[in-house]
Amino acid sequence: MKVQRYSELDWLRVILILAVFLHHVFMPFNGDKWHVMNTQSSKLLDDIMVYFEQLRLPTLFFIAGAGSLLLLKKTKTRTFIISKFHRLFIPLIVGMMLIVPPQNYYENVNEYTGIIDAYKHLFFSFDANHLWFIEFLIVFMLLAIPAKSALNSQAGCIVINKLEQLVVSSKHGLFSLVLIISLFRCSLKLLMPSEDNGVDNLSVSIFFLLFFMAGMSFMSKPKIWEQLSINRSVNLKWFIFSSIVFYSYYFMPDMSDYVPLVIRWQLWWLVCTLVSWSGLLAMIGYASALCTKTPTWLHTANELIYPFYILHQTIIVALAFYIVQWDKGIAIKSITLLLSTFLVCSFLCYFFVKPVSFFRYLFGLKPQNASIKN
Repeated sequence: MKVQRYSELDWLRVILILAVFLHHVFMPFNGDKWHVMNTQSSKLLDDIMVYFEQLRLPTLFFIAGAGSLLLLKKTKTRTFIISKFHRLFIPLIVGMMLIVPPQNYYENVNEYTGIIDAYKHLFFSFDANHLWFIEFLIVFMLLAIPAKSALNSQAGCIVINKLEQLVVSSKHGLFSLVLIISLFRCSLKLLMPSEDNGVDNLSVSIFFLLFFMAGMSFMSKPKIWEQLSINRSVNLKWFIFSSIVFYSYYFMPDMSDYVPLVIRWQLWWLVCTLVSWSGLLAMIGYASALCTKTPTWLHTANELIYPFYILHQTIIVALAFYIVQWDKGIAIKSITLLLSTFLVCSFLCYFFVKPVSFFRYLFGLKPQNASIKN
């Protein structure tokens, strides 16, 4: 079955993973507790990064949901499951055993006699670390199978048709769905306020699952997907409005004497959700309108962005461990870390992972012939 290629998904997938990469590059310099920290930090950097944290991952999960439905439309369920086992589960295991341990080593370097000693202790620890994103994808992809059946059921068709009516009848219809997402998030945060990135932390996993399911739902109806592009300017205005509300609350004077902590946190999750949803709508809308082709170089980038993601944080931590010890300013250190890490990751992906079948399999890439056909 021939399925239309949505070039906007290719563009955004690459851009957003690179945004994740930038976030981790600057983590040693923003003052938060991370694997490796610079002695000096930048409050401005932290103020910027906390905003973009609301945009990347929700949109990536939305894209994953849309992509999963496209794949389920053209493959059998058994083929879908086998594919996700090879492309998600195997790279996750390999990453936990081989890629993640050096991060723990450099974070606690005094506890080991060397990197080999660290591997002896950490090889079977199965710490997902930054690969928690893949853990979530494995669970969500399994849920995508019954979700597709539900969308095709009589009740599912009624719900999707109602959704279609909502978004077609009102230019604000897409944005109004933020009420449902906010209700779920704020309610779950009352029960599970932790920000732990474990699948069992429902306040985090269900929030991302809603974006994943939104991607599937929007992709199931062409008219709904079209509204993303048609109403992109409206959703951009909502995004600007949400951003103003976000920073207004972020820089608001201390209200601890007047507003209980639980209420302040609820307001925080609300403004964060406004930015996440409106940002998603604006990004997908403008990408749908402007990014209508997938050039050859983007095919390659879209393929290699996955091993790039798996490798990037370990390389950042390893290089940052030495760079933060320099007697230089934050600007020089961060730019050096950015350029060196990007070059190392790109070199490894292009010259080692891409051409070698064994490495392609370990990092979740299709066989080279299959990759060329797609």
